[in-house]
Amino acid sequence: MPKLLAQIKSKVSELIIPGLPVRRLAPAKTKLGRWFFQGGRMDEESTRRHGTHPWFKVLWLTGVDYFSTLGYQPGIALIAAGAISPAATGVLVLVTLLGALPVYAQVAGRSFAGQGSIAMLENLLSGWTSKIFVLVLLGFAATDFVITMTLSAADAAQHAIENPFLHPLVGEARMGLTVGMLAVLAIVFLAGFSEAIGLAVLVAIPYLILNLVALGAGLNEILENPSLIKQWNLDLSLHGDWTSLLIVSALVFPKLALGMSGFETGVTVMPLVAGEENDKKEQVPSGRIRATRKLLASAAVIMAIMLVLSSFVTTLLISEEDYRIGGPASGRAISYLAHSILGEVFGTLYDVSTIAILWFAGASAMAGLLNLIPRYLPRYGMAPRWVAFRRPLVTVLFVITAVVTWAFEASVEAQGGAYATGVLVLMLSASVAVALSLWREFRSAHSASAWKLIPCGYFWLISAVFVFTLIDNVIERPDGVIIATIFIIVTMVASALSRYRRATELRVSEVTFVDEKSARLWRFITKRKVHLVPLSTSRTDSRPRKARELREDYKVRGPFAFIHVHLMDNRSEFLAPLRVRVFKENSHYVIVVWGAVAIANTIAYISELIDPKSIFLELTRENLMTQSFRYLFWGEGEVGLTVYTILIRYWEWLGGDEIRPRIYLKSE
Repeated sequence: MPKLLAQIKSKVSELIIPGLPVRRLAPAKTKLGRWFFQGGRMDEESTRRHGTHPWFKVLWLTGVDYFSTLGYQPGIALIAAGAISPAATGVLVLVTLLGALPVYAQVAGRSFAGQGSIAMLENLLSGWTSKIFVLVLLGFAATDFVITMTLSAADAAQHAIENPFLHPLVGEARMGLTVGMLAVLAIVFLAGFSEAIGLAVLVAIPYLILNLVALGAGLNEILENPSLIKQWNLDLSLHGDWTSLLIVSALVFPKLALGMSGFETGVTVMPLVAGEENDKKEQVPSGRIRATRKLLASAAVIMAIMLVLSSFVTTLLISEEDYRIGGPASGRAISYLAHSILGEVFGTLYDVSTIAILWFAGASAMAGLLNLIPRYLPRYGMAPRWVAFRRPLVTVLFVITAVVTWAFEASVEAQGGAYATGVLVLMLSASVAVALSLWREFRSAHSASAWKLIPCGYFWLISAVFVFTLIDNVIERPDGVIIATIFIIVTMVASALSRYRRATELRVSEVTFVDEKSARLWRFITKRKVHLVPLSTSRTDSRPRKARELREDYKVRGPFAFIHVHLMDNRSEFLAPLRVRVFKENSHYVIVVWGAVAIANTIAYISELIDPKSIFLELTRENLMTQSFRYLFWGEGEVGLTVYTILIRYWEWLGGDEIRPRIYLKSE
């Protein structure tokens, strides 16, 4: 059996053509440049194997993003809803448990490698529609992660400024302190930071315990002062009966939507979740999926309890003049109660814990961006080469966060709308992706039952809720869309420029033969034995006619190798594997290629593999602008001139004194 397997492996390897050298980023000329590019490649780091852990440990890695919102969510809820904050928070909890949780439970089952909802939509769509849609979602995802960093740093600065022991050290320098925290975050990542589950546990669990102690003390304060509940009931009565109260709460709920952040992180950490033994044998790791769903459900239940409790306690114990913007409880409602009820020592302990989890939430967001951007843009050919390196990307992200902090004046409340917009767009994309997936599964089922449409309809209903929430949030606070639009425009422009600059790369991932006969014939045509002739048609009668024409015009000797390229349907891909068939026709050879994303790049790649005596290319004399667009978007266009350009640039990069094929450019 081992001998048979070795023979099979040998046969398979014979059908694979060794690839060409890939063009790399030019080496930096300065010490600073060399230091930047010594920090590791994100595409290489992302492929390293990570250990897996039980779901209840990975829970805290998600929790540093999700649970850290307790640092500012109650204060934002008070500003947005006032006395009806508990009711509006109740609506938020219902949407979380009945909407966001089921959606991401489905995402976990369909994106178990940690790609998240963006990858689901990418797979559901195709072509340039898929690429553009993903770029737009990346803009909103960037908004989510960047605002997570800036808002968390701003809130951490607020806690430090309001603390009686830290205030003498930091003063009122909110802007400087916030940017300083972001700078420290960037320095840590420049040095080489990797998320650690052990650190997440040490940060998140004490933070939740301290919150429970502070809120428990606040609840006890309420029980000892029944007049607080009576006053609250009077405030609620101003909004009408319970029906009116629920309607108002539903309308106010979108302003609290950032309390649902963290679910996207929950599915991106799936590769770290330990599954079951059978997962290795199954194509779909059902054990890991079940464990991740437990993680998501546990995080949602914990946060639901904390949100309801915090909104109730802070509403009854904090006056309007204290929680309004600029007040002592602004952006730090629970911390305000911890100091006022349990004293400065406990309050300081709570502040330190809050600053730690907010900083770690920013670190989680930074790590998310460092994994998200290299995952998509380089694969699309839509990223500069330095995007693959951690240190240059961290530097750019720090500059962006500093600019955003300056634009929002390091205000927690001012950034809430932008944060909520990013969170809601990602949740909406996830719910739509799930609904579309269920609809396709229903359509493809052989025994489709009408009952199977119920889950599909349910997720379309959830999508409608998120649409309402998003629209309301955008109307009320358009800054989130403005920030996201800026990110989208920058992403689109940078991606288009990168695709343009990288268009003349060879753009082939691998080449395999369709059969053994092709592999044998390939050896007879390589190393300067044939003249390569690209043809736009595969008609049999075109090849003898072309051979006679070339012999008459150029007086060449030796066999011709005619190559015809078949493009794949999705020309928006940047790299593609090729399938090659070679057969002999009279004294000449024919090379047929399938699966190309661009004709010119494929011809150039095959030419370099063959190393022919000469290459005969034809010019169409059509409008060059039109041909350029046809080339960039559909891989067609002015093939002859483009092949020439690609080969010249590739040879310049290779250098050396090797003899290159002669290139003939002929006008039709």
